[in-house]
Amino acid sequence: MGDKTQLLAMLLAARFRKPWPIIAGILVATLANHALAGAVGGWVARALGADVLRWVVGLSFLAVAAWMLVPDKVDDSVPGAQARLGVFGTTLLAFFIAEMGDKTQIATVALAARYADIVGVVAGSTLGMMLANVPAVFLGDRIARRLSMKLVHALAAAIFAVLGVLTLLNVGQMFG
Repeated sequence: MGDKTQLLAMLLAARFRKPWPIIAGILVATLANHALAGAVGGWVARALGADVLRWVVGLSFLAVAAWMLVPDKVDDSVPGAQARLGVFGTTLLAFFIAEMGDKTQIATVALAARYADIVGVVAGSTLGMMLANVPAVFLGDRIARRLSMKLVHALAAAIFAVLGVLTLLNVGQMFG
């Protein structure tokens, strides 16, 4: 089983068969969710000192790395919404709720706490979500059958672990 947002994208695509409103809903929901996460990260950065922040961010990356190895499950968090909200509204609501407290949102908080460019962090995390979910919308369940989501999660976990260790070792300080 893949990440819950990718599975949600596949399910919505299979149900509605209208990719563009689904993609628009994913984009708007992700921008809103990650902007909120970026604001929280910016606040955390101002509230903590640089050394404490480095440890919090480094340990957060390591926690996200471990969390990436735990598969997500899709839940029906918005039952009955599709009839009232349409394709775009259902997608927007479902993705906004699905991202609450999710790995990507936590990573966005950590990155926004580490880097002052909140717009860049939100844009980057949103681009990552779109790169992961747009193919899922267009290709639907064909992706789930051909790609090993276990491998994808393992690679993502390795990247977060490396980022966590580098942050804890303050390696970025060497580069300015």
